[in-house]
Amino acid sequence: MAEEDDRPGYSFNPGAPPEVTRYLNNKGFKIGFSWLDTEPEEHAVNFTVAKAMQVDLLGDIQAEVLKANAEGLPFRAFAKSLTPKLQARGWWGQALMEDPATGALETVQLGSPRRLKTIYDANIRTARAAGQWERIERTKALLPYLEYRLGPSEDHRPHHEDKAGVILPVDHPFWDEWMPPNGWGCKCWVKQITRRAADAKGGVSTDPVVPDRTWTNKRTGETQLVPQGIDPGWQRNPGQLRLQGVQGMLRGKLDDAPLPVQVAALKDIANSWYAERLLRGEVAGEVPIAVLTADIAAAVGSTARVVSLRDDVAAKLREKHPDVNADQLTRFAEGILSGRILREVVDGRPVLQVFTRGDAPWRMVIKVIADKGELWISTVHRARPGQWDDVSARETVTVLRE
Repeated sequence: MAEEDDRPGYSFNPGAPPEVTRYLNNKGFKIGFSWLDTEPEEHAVNFTVAKAMQVDLLGDIQAEVLKANAEGLPFRAFAKSLTPKLQARGWWGQALMEDPATGALETVQLGSPRRLKTIYDANIRTARAAGQWERIERTKALLPYLEYRLGPSEDHRPHHEDKAGVILPVDHPFWDEWMPPNGWGCKCWVKQITRRAADAKGGVSTDPVVPDRTWTNKRTGETQLVPQGIDPGWQRNPGQLRLQGVQGMLRGKLDDAPLPVQVAALKDIANSWYAERLLRGEVAGEVPIAVLTADIAAAVGSTARVVSLRDDVAAKLREKHPDVNADQLTRFAEGILSGRILREVVDGRPVLQVFTRGDAPWRMVIKVIADKGELWISTVHRARPGQWDDVSARETVTVLRE
């Protein structure tokens, strides 16, 4: 039983659970000069490192975080692999850098063992917590309570010690803010338990006193209320934020959300258990896979932006293209933003052809039913050599994105 395991609800050796991997893999990039430039909601969908101001540099760092996550590597192995790469890029030690917000030159700390430790801990711990939250939501009917636990640190923050042993329902608003980690270096965790286990520990706790304090972001001047005991920037539950995006997309209520939130939500869905089961023919219905940018939707005359896969098309893919899996579908969520997109007219209706980049590119065809506000995947398969050139040479084709 999960309640008898007195460790955090995840296994990280030899590798992380799929929910943890999905949380990290499906993030986009956000350039930021300071950690103060990125809100918790943005951290939930973007990978960012303060003062890593080039996408390729962020890519190097993210790749090592993904490797550490996938292989369950300790910090020492992570740092040993990443350090020479950062040094080769000149992102090491102190340097003069212009603050884009002020234009002032500042002496800043780039890579260092301490910064790498912060990068490793912050990303791995929040990903574990987010993955755990996804499983908590999935199993809360049988394990409806969470117990706040302290980590292995010798010295604990007083407000964190005060929460030790607190038992509350999974859906209690306390966990909106107090789902660990709750600050830089925080090692607190939660244990998911049954009603019987909660009763054996004295029952559900009275609502904890969680006073707020006023905190001002010195870069933006914005004033926020942050719970006492939680470091600014850590006051939101990252797993809950990501699930809210998924739930909003499934309910068709994410149109007004920022594009990074939409893309992360769709990538989460595209390689989720539901998409995999739809591809295997184990469930019926449809699943959203990708989102068109506003300019591409306008170019094909579509008010809809969410692209979905139906179970009947999934059945055809199983028969004709059995190598299609959720990973390929996830790549198309990215491909619409960065891949090659063609527009042409077939039988009087516009269609979109999306080609993903890479050594083994894939092709997805999207049927646009503008009068009904619908976007449907009609096929997915490996692209033939030169297929992009063959298609783009036709007079009827409009290249929307190279």
